[in-house]
Amino acid sequence: MTEFTAEGIDRTTILKVSGLTCGHCVTHITEEIEALPGVKNVSVLLSKGGQSTVTVVSDVLLNDAALAEAIDEAGDYVLDSIERDA
Repeated sequence: MTEFTAEGIDRTTILKVSGLTCGHCVTHITEEIEALPGVKNVSVLLSKGGQSTVTVVSDVLLNDAALAEAIDEAGDYVLDSIERDA
């Protein structure tokens, strides 16, 4: 289920993802997350061989399961953690 936030307020969700090694990985992750309803922007700070940081801006509260499924669909990556703005 998706919860809408107050009008005009964006939500930021920070994902820590392991397994990204190159620009193609970044593209796959970005495309899958951008396909989720309510997502406005996705940016990835690539850390080859470590935990990459994926910042997602949305106008809805994103479901953990939907985020995990998007990461899984993108490729052989591991969603290590999810943090949300207050």
